[in-house]
Amino acid sequence: MESTSGPAPGAARAAETRDRIVDAATDCIRRWGMRRVSMNDVAQQAGVSRRTVYLHFADREALVLAVLIGVSERMVAAVEPLVRARTTLADQIAEAAVHVHAMGPGELQLGLGLRPGESEDATMLLAHSERVLSAWHGFWVPFVEEARARGEVREDVAVERATDWIMRMLISLVTVPARSFDADDPDEVRRFVAEFITRGFAP
Repeated sequence: MESTSGPAPGAARAAETRDRIVDAATDCIRRWGMRRVSMNDVAQQAGVSRRTVYLHFADREALVLAVLIGVSERMVAAVEPLVRARTTLADQIAEAAVHVHAMGPGELQLGLGLRPGESEDATMLLAHSERVLSAWHGFWVPFVEEARARGEVREDVAVERATDWIMRMLISLVTVPARSFDADDPDEVRRFVAEFITRGFAP
């Protein structure tokens, strides 16, 4: 008997329902914001019962996090070719900071920046997501390794620690208001990164 590939019909239907719920939650967050969206709103928007929403997501925070993870993954995809176009690690980190900062106010159309405190809430949720952290650390590993091969990074720098440090610096660059440089000016961000942020990696 030949084996069939792909998910079982039940699993496929469950995945489709989950995706529909996440899409509905995304629409609801755009409309009302992270803090006001409810499971009832999402269920109505998705055309499913409230019980069905809870079958896929334990609580409202888990559902909101699923939406934010989708935003984060789209952000990684959007930033990667822009970062790849830069030739030094300092410029690559700065490029990521510039573009993530530029995306921030709209949060890729979620509009979180339009509601006080919601961008900060989103950042905290994502910062505690192992899936998101793993994705961003994995994103930076080849860039650090290539920089080390070029002689920009010392041989004794541990890649995992370097990517952890880059992530922490990027979060601060994007979320903490700048006092000594213009965070909206790409050239100033690049100079700041080159002057302070990557110097500790250098031979």
